[in-house]
Amino acid sequence: MTSRKVLVVDIARQTCDCGHFQVEQLPCRHVIACCANQRLDWQLYVHDVYKITEVRKIYRFDFTPLGNPETWPTYQEPTLLLTNPTLRRRSKGHPKLTRYLNEMDSRNMRGSRICRLCGAQGHSRSRCPQRAGASGVGDNGGP
Repeated sequence: MTSRKVLVVDIARQTCDCGHFQVEQLPCRHVIACCANQRLDWQLYVHDVYKITEVRKIYRFDFTPLGNPETWPTYQEPTLLLTNPTLRRRSKGHPKLTRYLNEMDSRNMRGSRICRLCGAQGHSRSRCPQRAGASGVGDNGGP
């Protein structure tokens, strides 16, 4: 095979190291290659459940019609359980800080923020009053 991985196929026990042959009861590509090498018919190793004769057995019986929809019982909706929002993973944003904070981490030790948009202290670029609209695109607060 192209992956250069060695897998053992035992036709007599109907096993392959990849596991597909045992689980699906269908010959995997390794079994088909082994059968081609040994000039064996791979179709002999397909489980009966996949054969058309077995599928036809299912449909040989008549199906009972459901009848008039007016006579059907009323549908009882299942009750939905609400999940605990604290157990939900956050999908966006910066990951939650998990370390213990000390006095160096306080904001007053680092000084106040300086806005990169207007240069004023006390707010950041995302909270700047000169920022126009929610998208941040605009005329920079001019007249």
